[in-house]
Amino acid sequence: MKKIILLAFALALSFSSCEKDDICDANTATTPRLVITFYDITNPAVLKNVTNLKVVGAGMTDGIIFNTSATGESKYLTSGNAISIPLKTNEDTTSYNFTLNSGNANPALVNEDNIKFDYTRADIFVSRACGFKTLFTLNTSNPYTHTDAAVPDEKWIQYISVEKSNIDNENDTHLKIFF
Repeated sequence: MKKIILLAFALALSFSSCEKDDICDANTATTPRLVITFYDITNPAVLKNVTNLKVVGAGMTDGIIFNTSATGESKYLTSGNAISIPLKTNEDTTSYNFTLNSGNANPALVNEDNIKFDYTRADIFVSRACGFKTLFTLNTSNPYTHTDAAVPDEKWIQYISVEKSNIDNENDTHLKIFF
């Protein structure tokens, strides 16, 4: 009888250390990206589609993947009126090259501007399964630096408006770019 009780106790003890699986739910909010929408400079209330926009991080060769096209280069291009781009979670600045009409056969139509984003970061614990996420706040005095490309031409980006300096979700537009 003692052996049966001892066996039942050992069995119960072995199951008591089990926990539910630690799997991060796909719907859990993670580190948000910077949401940028594009507008017509001549009619600022109207959204405007960019044409073959390629966004490449400074020092990188490949651009941000905007679609899952199997045709190679086109996966780095977008022609919509809104994009979401990541910010570095381990630095307080992120620089990108924004190339309009990327890949165009006529090099005179290709135009590149550079934007460096300046921000502060806060790491927030989400859960044991998901770990941490980083929230960003664009600097109030100097949220970005906008320059022309290495080969100077006219900037295609005419004006940048900070709509929301706290980047804590991807549901809101953080920046508006007018061109």
